[in-house]
Amino acid sequence: MQNDWPYRWDLLLRYRLIEIIALWEGRLTTNHLTESFGIGRQQASKDINTYISDIAPGNLMYDKTLKGYVPSESFKPCVTTGLADEYLHVLSRNQDITKPFEGLGLANANTEVLGVPHRAVDPIILRSIVLAARQGKRLDIGYLSLSNPKSADRIIAPHTLVFTGLRWHVRAYCEKNQNFRDFVLSRFRGTPDLMGKTLVEPSEDKAWQTQVTIQIIPDTRLTPDQRKVIAHDYGMKNNSLKITTRGSLVMYVLQTLNIDSNKLEMNPLAQQLMIKNQSEIMKWLNW
Repeated sequence: MQNDWPYRWDLLLRYRLIEIIALWEGRLTTNHLTESFGIGRQQASKDINTYISDIAPGNLMYDKTLKGYVPSESFKPCVTTGLADEYLHVLSRNQDITKPFEGLGLANANTEVLGVPHRAVDPIILRSIVLAARQGKRLDIGYLSLSNPKSADRIIAPHTLVFTGLRWHVRAYCEKNQNFRDFVLSRFRGTPDLMGKTLVEPSEDKAWQTQVTIQIIPDTRLTPDQRKVIAHDYGMKNNSLKITTRGSLVMYVLQTLNIDSNKLEMNPLAQQLMIKNQSEIMKWLNW
């Protein structure tokens, strides 16, 4: 990406969305712009035409059958990095403005934001997963796991993309294991085959549908003054913080807080936090 853009920031954001949607969904319409930015259809059409003529000639083609713009075989990102994270953050409506504004050359002194390593995700695979989830269809696709590092075919019915803070995965029903599981996006392989409608509904995913409250407290082995510091850090009330999440996400919440539910470090300063209602949430750690 360049640093000095000859475009207004609002236009640049719209050009970026054009590029992201076209690349990762495989079909762009004026609706994407009108619904995201609250602009009229005429302005959206003008933005798309300007992108095609001035920003990235040859990147998009109009498909009469799909009634939308699709990426050409020579598509090359011009105003984005071409990484899956950009599309995934658009889906999650991420509020971190450093991403959309990082290419504008704005002064950002005295600030540094650490980023996690990007995981490689094939656009074709991600498009298929999103399409299957939206249409309630099954997907035949290769997948690697630590227990089986060689690609094996799986038939899954995806329903939700999830960002844990460190990685993206898709929550899906696995026909091989006959249950709902998390599949890391970067571990899919091969060309996915979109199949017919699934007979399993997301409402049947018990761990996803169940709300679980995790009660976090300062490590009781800390001194009273140390516990006050930790309580203030996390905005606790009466030395307690209640976090409500989905059953299938409990493990990821604990990982984000750097809490290992299976052990307590010898030094209480290492972990600093404890789970007060650990017996209640243990059953959700293997979902």
